[in-house]
Amino acid sequence: MKSVALHNLGCKVNAYEIDVMQQMLQEKGYKIVSFDEQADIYIVNTCTVTNIADRKSRQMLHQAKKRNPNAIVVAVGCYVQTGKENVLLDEGVDLCVGNNRKKDLIPILEAYFEEQDKTIHDTSVIDINHTAEYEEMMLKKTAEHTRAYIKIQDGCNQFCSYCIIPYARGRVRSRKPEDVLAEVRGIVENGYQEIVLTGIHISSYGIDFSGETASNGMPKYTGKSKLLELIKEIHKIEGLKRIRLGSLEPRIISEEFALELSKLEKVCPHFHLSLQSGCNATLKRMNRHYSAEEYYEKVELLRRVYDNPAITTDVIVGFPGETEEEFKETEQYLNKISFYEMHVFKYSKRQGTPAATMENQVPDGVKQERSGYLLAMEKEQSKNFRKQKIGTVSEVLFEEPKVMDGEVYQIGHTAEYIKVAKKETKDLSNCLIKGKIIGFLEDDILLME
Repeated sequence: MKSVALHNLGCKVNAYEIDVMQQMLQEKGYKIVSFDEQADIYIVNTCTVTNIADRKSRQMLHQAKKRNPNAIVVAVGCYVQTGKENVLLDEGVDLCVGNNRKKDLIPILEAYFEEQDKTIHDTSVIDINHTAEYEEMMLKKTAEHTRAYIKIQDGCNQFCSYCIIPYARGRVRSRKPEDVLAEVRGIVENGYQEIVLTGIHISSYGIDFSGETASNGMPKYTGKSKLLELIKEIHKIEGLKRIRLGSLEPRIISEEFALELSKLEKVCPHFHLSLQSGCNATLKRMNRHYSAEEYYEKVELLRRVYDNPAITTDVIVGFPGETEEEFKETEQYLNKISFYEMHVFKYSKRQGTPAATMENQVPDGVKQERSGYLLAMEKEQSKNFRKQKIGTVSEVLFEEPKVMDGEVYQIGHTAEYIKVAKKETKDLSNCLIKGKIIGFLEDDILLME
């Protein structure tokens, strides 16, 4: 029995995929150990979203080889997909597995053990930009015991000027609805009450379902998302209590989409609409496909349809060419919308993207200053949103016990994904409980009586 240690870097899609890879290994009889331990095989599911992510991927691969020089170190995923030649030259890596081949991890490993030949790399990393195949994987359990991420889609057709992901993940490929539904039913049967629909660009789900192909063999795109139809079918599954959505493209929020979603009580009023900038000039350089005004309309639409939904977003500061005036425009815009949470990122060059060679790159010190300012704003806005819950009755899905200041609390989240604590020694994990919110336990944790 060989021992395997796995480590994940990057997004929720990567997290889903490494859970399935671990599941496959366990079912084949491999012994799973901590990444900090000695293992026969180390598997690193890599990320390549920035140059820093590339560096972290290399560091984890080298760390594994240093821990056990005799181990087989396997580099998997996006870093491999965009830099196969460099990875092959890395003496710390024994085997590469690209995207859309993770489902074949076991036969690839077994073939490698038989041959001990690096030529297997030639078949374990495909041309991701010319495949129409969705990589079907089926999750049964996850490390979390209450919430499961369900991957419904892969690839992206947006080509934002700062982003390498379309080259790492390929074009949009949607999962068959029947496979999604089968996975959700299995997850619910295993006791999970909440799912999160995730993918590289879930708003594009189903645009490739025309059934027709172009001359290059790729799907002819319908241009119409089937996401709403899928959510309605998932909503019918008995035993499922909550459906949470991953990051959405602002343009998918139409009157029909918002109204139909609001009729589905299992759908959480928690929407992540990626913004990146509140300045139209910056959005244009980013090759984002909406204006700041259009984005604002979508937020207001959700707030009309839902009673105080949680709206979260991503913001990039210091994008090439972002002047002080453009940053101020974004700052004022963010104040006007007032999000529940903002994930603030300092722009980081990614080689191979148009933005990396743009003129007027912003100095690191300026990016740091702008980031700090927005993070302070985010903290205040987030606390103000949480404060509105005090005095109301909320339903919380509890996840784990935690000791704070010598007292035992049960920790969980509301449908808006607000963290809540209840002073209770009894383990309430995976229990949905209604209660009155009476105040703050900590800045980012509300207290239920």
